[in-house]
Amino acid sequence: MKILVIRFSSIGDIVLTFPILRCIKEQLAESELHIATKTSFSELYNASGQVDKVHCLGDSLTSLADQLKQENFDVVIDLHNNLRSRIICFRLGVMRTYHFDKLNLLKWIYVRFKINRLPKKHIVDRYFETVENIGVFNDGKNNKFFIPNEVNIEQELDLREGNFIAIAMGAQFSTKQIPLSKLVEIVSKIDIPIVLLGGKMDQEKSEKLVQKFPEKRIINTCGNYSLIESASILKNAKILLTGDTGLMHIASCFQFPIVTVWGNTTPSFGMSAYRPESNETIVDFEIQNLSCRPCSKIGFNKCPKGNFKCMELQDSEAISRRLVE
Repeated sequence: MKILVIRFSSIGDIVLTFPILRCIKEQLAESELHIATKTSFSELYNASGQVDKVHCLGDSLTSLADQLKQENFDVVIDLHNNLRSRIICFRLGVMRTYHFDKLNLLKWIYVRFKINRLPKKHIVDRYFETVENIGVFNDGKNNKFFIPNEVNIEQELDLREGNFIAIAMGAQFSTKQIPLSKLVEIVSKIDIPIVLLGGKMDQEKSEKLVQKFPEKRIINTCGNYSLIESASILKNAKILLTGDTGLMHIASCFQFPIVTVWGNTTPSFGMSAYRPESNETIVDFEIQNLSCRPCSKIGFNKCPKGNFKCMELQDSEAISRRLVE
């Protein structure tokens, strides 16, 4: 059976498709698994360890559709379900095509009126509902993220396994990020080495944090390594401090504890760290009963209210204790 799975972005959403890909390959004998995704995420899908071929969306949707049509798929699984993926599905004309239900209306009601009617299910479990029609089920195992053996950045940085705290500095939107002022409060109570992870857009914020603590060993890797290289560092951490980020989902594929700090979004959207076999190693911090939260299912570049209470009211003392215990 030749199967196409469509998921164009982003980091967290893609990593959370890995359990579905694994179960397809393990439960459907001799299946051939293809992926359609954005070019910038093609390397990420290699970390699933399950994909036979990746097709990349560049500047032309028509070009991708023409390329996919030549493959003659038996089944199409649309886990993105937006206009572009719907166009692809229409162009392919595969009878056995299944679309993921994004529950956008229920999310809008939750954000707009703070009435939560979303199912109490992780998005991974809802992804599996999309592939039930082809006989694939959730095996309940933890997610996995494969890093090539030749990628060993932690050795380059002279880091010992389990001897440092990793901090995810950024997120796609500012209202998902732990603010610098809160990080300063948290880091002030930490005495073991710290590694800051993120992209180029996080360099300035990270450098400011480093400058606050010249006496501490804080390694700023933001913008210096690829996502896979950053994952190589992350897998050896003692614990991760993170907001609602892609690195949170990558970290959930490993076995160390995770401390998550939730801002404008909430785990109720079904996008918490996925570790079904050992979820007790994940601790969520969120400010309950804020009338403005969640203010978005994705995020904003700044707090709409101007006070950022969902982050500023976080208990830095309690967070620090969880990181060093």
